[in-house]
Amino acid sequence: MLGQMQDWPLRVSRIIDHAARYHAGRAIVSRDGDGVVRRATWAGVRDGALKAAQALTRLGLRRGDRVGVMAWNTARHLELWYGVPGAGGVTHSLNPRLFADQLVYIVNHAEDRFLVYDADLEGVVAAIAPRLETVEAFVRIGETDAPRIDALSYDALRDAEDADFAWVEGDEGEACGVCYTSGTTGDPKGVVYSHRSNVLHAMAMIQPDMLGLSSRDVLMPVVPLFHANGWSTAFSAPMAGAGMAMPGRNLTPPALFEMLEQGVTITAAVPAVWLGLLDHLRREGLRFSTLNRVVIGGSACPRAVIEAFQRDYGVTVLHAWGMTETSPLGSFASLKPEVAALPPEARLDVQCKVGHPPFTVDLDLRDDFGEPVAWNGESRGRLVIRGPGVLKRYLKAERDATDGAGWFDTGDVATMDALGYVRIVDRTKDLIKSGGEWISSIDLENVAVAHPDVAEAAAVAVAHAQWGERPVLVVAPKPGAAPTRAALLAHMGRHFAPWQLPDDVLFVENLPHTATGKLSKLTLRRQLEAQGYRLPSA
Repeated sequence: MLGQMQDWPLRVSRIIDHAARYHAGRAIVSRDGDGVVRRATWAGVRDGALKAAQALTRLGLRRGDRVGVMAWNTARHLELWYGVPGAGGVTHSLNPRLFADQLVYIVNHAEDRFLVYDADLEGVVAAIAPRLETVEAFVRIGETDAPRIDALSYDALRDAEDADFAWVEGDEGEACGVCYTSGTTGDPKGVVYSHRSNVLHAMAMIQPDMLGLSSRDVLMPVVPLFHANGWSTAFSAPMAGAGMAMPGRNLTPPALFEMLEQGVTITAAVPAVWLGLLDHLRREGLRFSTLNRVVIGGSACPRAVIEAFQRDYGVTVLHAWGMTETSPLGSFASLKPEVAALPPEARLDVQCKVGHPPFTVDLDLRDDFGEPVAWNGESRGRLVIRGPGVLKRYLKAERDATDGAGWFDTGDVATMDALGYVRIVDRTKDLIKSGGEWISSIDLENVAVAHPDVAEAAAVAVAHAQWGERPVLVVAPKPGAAPTRAALLAHMGRHFAPWQLPDDVLFVENLPHTATGKLSKLTLRRQLEAQGYRLPSA
């Protein structure tokens, strides 16, 4: 017998409709592009989203068209977050911090028809505009004193509409957003989220053992919306009826503290952000008025950060793990009763793990032969994941990224204990994760070897107190050559953004190799550790 319930497609437009109908006056505090802090509401954001959808439709947006959005966390960005998919399009979040070649590749690969951007990113967009093959129109949010490209005004387009628009309906499996990851070697890969995956993921995210959001909360995402689906914050907050604080571009500690004091109860960012904020609080003798929990993800959180928030400021830290490919929620280190009952130091040990998964997320460990690994907190295995918010296939890929049972290999090596708490201990690929952003060691090496004085090069991750990891390049020069650190960094600076460049360049006569002739980065890392190597900037 079939169920006799209503057919109610899980589309993200229903989220903003819910927030605007039942939490209409909830405040959205936003630091806009001009630096001014303004207040909006969920009803106002929905109205703006409807107008954005109208304007894009008038420009010729068709169902399934990709719209590139390069913007900071503001109320205007929230309008586009819902306006684009509400018009039947697919929001393609663009990271302005990427190197120009990477931006060009992902815009062209996604085949964006429109590119909407914040005015202060005019230079970034202008530098790549001539190489974008599919973009038909540029739309600028805000004003600039030095326009460099022919762009339409978002505010003018939006304000010309009346919000008399019906959201485009369709199957919940239709694409809603796309975000690219450099989490593997080679070219970035596109992860396409569906309406259904985003709605189910947000429902999982607001559970009590995850974000624990309610209409009594105010959530401030310091993590940009262009980073790993914005950690679902722009879907989760309105779903719960929570307020939001959108900090814009200025993420300096004083500016963040000012925004946190706008009634924020929960916030989310990578560890590097909180290191700077904690230092600012100590120096200025400041305390939080309303903040009670902090979500930390993107890279491993130092134990000292968890201790400082909880001991000195009474703020609970929720250590989290996820990936662009997982929407990104994978696990949260909330306290099960068995953990809450532990002595403080033992409890902190568990909080330094990345937590346990919610319903809709299935995690497991596999050995190199694909066999299950015991959940005993000691045995290591490849961390695999499956669920409705987990990638099945990359954009335009010829085959699935999952195995026959639907498991996606995260590329991480981890342990799991009997309660399902995960500890990330290593990575199967030699990627470097700096401040929550991936840097490809292979890409660094390929460019370094292109220098005429370099015979061989290896890029490895070295621990860094602020950024988690930073790259170090180890170079074997060609016979008779004597390249310098400055020359190599200048050479590589033409191919990478500044934050992707190695913090140091070391020169050796020969690099270690495995028995099969491959570079042995494991041996190289051990050699650096044995020598007591420390980064010059650490």
